[in-house]
Amino acid sequence: MEGLDYNTIIAFAFAALLIYIIGRLLVVPVKMMVKLLGNVLVGGLLLLIFNFLGSPLGINLGVNIITALTVGVLGIPGLVMLVFIQRILG
Repeated sequence: MEGLDYNTIIAFAFAALLIYIIGRLLVVPVKMMVKLLGNVLVGGLLLLIFNFLGSPLGINLGVNIITALTVGVLGIPGLVMLVFIQRILG
């Protein structure tokens, strides 16, 4: 261990820790974005099903990113909220 001193070991450990921290900072937002994208897709699908079933009754909601995200995150209560808001405002 002639060429391997304590400074090299400390530098290697610090670099490994830095790589770990940067990896964690990059992975967490990606996981959050994937979950958010999944919620938007589920919300959009729920809105399409609602529009298919509600069109004979004259109830339609616009399918866009905001309504899909609202329904995707809040679920059925979000869908009910959007219907109430549409009825109150329009």
